[in-house]
Amino acid sequence: MKLSNLMIDEIIKNALIEDMPHGDVSSDFLFNGEERSKAHMVTKENGIAAGLFVAERVFFLIDEETVFTPLVKEGETVQKGTVMAEISGRTISLLKAERVALNFLQRMCGIAAKTKRMAELASKCGAVIADTRKTTPNLRILEKYAVTVGGGVNHRFSLSDAVMLKDNHIKAAGSIAKAVAKIRKNIPHTMKIEVETENLDQVGEAVRAGTDIIMLDNMEKDEIERAITIIDKRAVVEVSGNITEENIGKKLVPGVDVMSSGDLTHSVKAMDISMRFV
Repeated sequence: MKLSNLMIDEIIKNALIEDMPHGDVSSDFLFNGEERSKAHMVTKENGIAAGLFVAERVFFLIDEETVFTPLVKEGETVQKGTVMAEISGRTISLLKAERVALNFLQRMCGIAAKTKRMAELASKCGAVIADTRKTTPNLRILEKYAVTVGGGVNHRFSLSDAVMLKDNHIKAAGSIAKAVAKIRKNIPHTMKIEVETENLDQVGEAVRAGTDIIMLDNMEKDEIERAITIIDKRAVVEVSGNITEENIGKKLVPGVDVMSSGDLTHSVKAMDISMRFV
């Protein structure tokens, strides 16, 4: 997944407006704009680097003359005390960009680190770890990017990307078969259909309906094993439902293709990073 300035600039600008809607009274009344400083972004714990170019863009949008030099690569494992980047420029510009840049960087690094740990666990049964739409409003594209840096894969980005029939869709439509048949008539041939199932009867119905992806929602390990037998490679098998680092081991079953977890983004702990003038 690649991000462009076109995708992220508006997000950054909104964050800067939120942080200083009427300027920075601490810096604006202390410095005249001619003073210059150099700073380091330093990790205060171990983790994974993700989002340095977003942090760099924050400094650029504040002051195009600021020089931001990354010292680690995206996806690189970093240890406590690592200098991730050097920044030099007008003192007032560095101070204005500091918090917003760190907020983005810390969260993205935290997501990448959690994803890497869960991806390694999921791989034990040959599955990949995927994110969900349980993201911070307006930050989805950054958070899903961080998932890919950590070795995860992206589920759909929005409701427009693919069909995913959940419990409420099925109840309102009358059945899985009715929902799939009706929606198949109205979507392009290039679009896939995923169905969320809660029991083995629904799994069988989803298979017979010709579903492309079958999600096994909140099923226990023995149910997952039986569902895989029923599906018999006729659809992609996705396991989901409150999957965390602590319980993912209970869902590791050969034959599962994807394990999706909202925990990658909605409950992540931000990595502790600071910016220090030198």
